[in-house]
Amino acid sequence: MIEAVEYLRIRLAGLCKSERGASAVEYGLLVSLIAIAIIVAVTTLGTKLSTVFTNTSNSLKTS
Repeated sequence: MIEAVEYLRIRLAGLCKSERGASAVEYGLLVSLIAIAIIVAVTTLGTKLSTVFTNTSNSLKTS
């Protein structure tokens, strides 16, 4: 029984030292930040582009 407890203690200590999980979380946060930046850029650009096309269309209609 003591050997099993010691084995579990060693395994848990090894998991605490592992940085793979932390790296995965960091990469996940980085990807989500990039995705948010892309969404904001596309939304802003889309709105401005729509305004340009609307103004161009109105100019062509009045000519």
